[in-house]
Amino acid sequence: MNKTIDQLSADNIRALAISMVEKANSGHPGGSMGGADFMHILYTEYLKYDPTDMQWIFRDRFFMDAGHLSALMYAQYHLLGNYEKTDLENFRQWGSVTPGHPEIDVKRGIENTSGPLGQGHVMGVGAAIAAKFLSARFDNLFNHKIYGFITDGGVQEEISQGAGRIAGHLGLNNFIMFYDSNDVQLSSMTDEVTTENTAMKYESWGWKVITIDGHSHTHIRSALNAAHAELERPTLIIGRTIMGKGCVTADGAMYEGQCELHGKPIGATKACFKSTLLNLGANPDDSFAVYEDVAAHYKNVLARKTAEAAERKTKITAWEKQNPALAKKIQQFFNGDLPELDFGSIAQKANSATRDASAAVLGYLAENVENMIVSSADLSNSDKTDGFLKKSSVLKKDDFSGGFLQAGVAELTMAAIANGIALHGGVIPVVATFFVFSDYMKPAIRLAAIQELPVKYVWTHDSFRVGEDGPTHQPIEQEAQIRLLEKIKNHSGDQSLLALRPADAIETSVAWQMALENKKTPTALILSRQNITDIPTLGTSRFEEASNAKKGGYLVKTTENPDITLIANGSEVATLIEAAAELESSIKIKINVASIISEGLFRSQPKEYQESVIPANGLVFGLTAGLPVNLENLAGSRGKVFGLDHFGYSAPANILDEKFGFTSKNACIEIIKYLEASKQN
Repeated sequence: MNKTIDQLSADNIRALAISMVEKANSGHPGGSMGGADFMHILYTEYLKYDPTDMQWIFRDRFFMDAGHLSALMYAQYHLLGNYEKTDLENFRQWGSVTPGHPEIDVKRGIENTSGPLGQGHVMGVGAAIAAKFLSARFDNLFNHKIYGFITDGGVQEEISQGAGRIAGHLGLNNFIMFYDSNDVQLSSMTDEVTTENTAMKYESWGWKVITIDGHSHTHIRSALNAAHAELERPTLIIGRTIMGKGCVTADGAMYEGQCELHGKPIGATKACFKSTLLNLGANPDDSFAVYEDVAAHYKNVLARKTAEAAERKTKITAWEKQNPALAKKIQQFFNGDLPELDFGSIAQKANSATRDASAAVLGYLAENVENMIVSSADLSNSDKTDGFLKKSSVLKKDDFSGGFLQAGVAELTMAAIANGIALHGGVIPVVATFFVFSDYMKPAIRLAAIQELPVKYVWTHDSFRVGEDGPTHQPIEQEAQIRLLEKIKNHSGDQSLLALRPADAIETSVAWQMALENKKTPTALILSRQNITDIPTLGTSRFEEASNAKKGGYLVKTTENPDITLIANGSEVATLIEAAAELESSIKIKINVASIISEGLFRSQPKEYQESVIPANGLVFGLTAGLPVNLENLAGSRGKVFGLDHFGYSAPANILDEKFGFTSKNACIEIIKYLEASKQN
């Protein structure tokens, strides 16, 4: 390989990156300059993909952790033909395809949305797990590599510990991560923040660690060759790089490795933008130009990669002809097609906790859905994902034949891994923990919503009825937080998350059906620890009636011309049904009761349907074990919601129900008070 052309190519990437930041007057040039050598060598010589088919499922994948280095990615991908010159010139501008932090755009090579440090490389770990899982089922066809790119900030984020531990424990030798180690952070030098030995840390987790000069193309090749040869461990390549590599002052003096080069345009530092361009071999009058020799080189690179992909595709086609049933299954997995499932046939015990009802569904899915990975944060016997585990097995190093990932106590890591599994494609990720610990997962949930990933969340112990564990374990404000994502639209115009809190066991079966059929956004199932009285069947089939939950809400008790409508979700629905029976007997009023499993979904229904469930001008009383805001929008300005405005306490659940007023008797008292107040108004 001609070293001159490689150096010229890396310098061209540097020039393009700093030109983007300079024109936008916003961005991060220094790290982009430091990482250019690795990116160039990786993409021209190692990363396998088809330039004519960017979504080819057998491609290698690159996951950027340091989203602030977007200019590095766009510059590299411009050389590969994925972005136009005008795209680079419109960096960070309204309507451009080059946002300040990369947003998933697989057709242009962007595999993941990144920005919050730490999550990008964990998504890469998830993709590596998905590839291992699929290879175990399809003759090692998915033996491609997953590459990650991380910086000091990503290594420091706590999530990196979970990723490092899990990747090492599972022996993910298909995961190769480059650590751009330049001793500089946004606001300080790295030695002001940490003195840890990163290499020893990763080695202790079971990683192969190679430390190199990150600007030496020979060193980069040697490290990548060693990583490819590694059969037992993931590989961390620590590349010692220079922040602002190639920067010079106006008089031509080198000005590299400075903190100020991290987060502002070169022209706003002591370095000189024009002189730096000249030092990199660029034309200051046309700084977005691709050098002539570099353009010719990349034309050859693209031709070679296309030919290599075609050769690989020929082999895969031959395999498909020999294995038509498996080939069809791969297509179904990546299309998101589900097998024929009969959720109505799942036997549910009477009056069971919805977490137990979920376990029954998961047991059924373990036997009928082959491409599902279920994970739990050390709670499988409490969140009842063991319903799946009992009919599957745990993923292990050198054995990915099972479908259960024991994540350990690492909720955020687990959730980010699930995002990576979904991004890889072909596998359905399910993650579970207690609802209160969704707090630990919020950053990854948010990125799942932004990326429109069909991750399934199972959150149990959904209320203060966790009881003796006390306020630290009793979710009060969590439902309100999660339902905010039902009110936020993603860039496709859909509600960004579907949150479902089913009212009984059968409604839980329906909720699971809704979750699996939702391929456009994340879905949350919010489930009870305690048993719940079954909702009475009005006709001949409770499952058919509960299927009305697919509209987000429906009447579980109905009468013509009701005097009042009672609304709730989860376990409070049964409480209101009991209260309604008592009130109809004692004060002779007519009452409807509605189960509103998802406000967001309910509000997407035609207005006529909404008002058939909750009359626009009628009296409405809501009961929620969380903050009143959970139901206040549904109840309307004339309505009344009884909920909690305080944290919980440690006591048995039945005592807390009495103390907090969540009994049918107290619900009757509150409803009567509301009716009397309404008469006065």
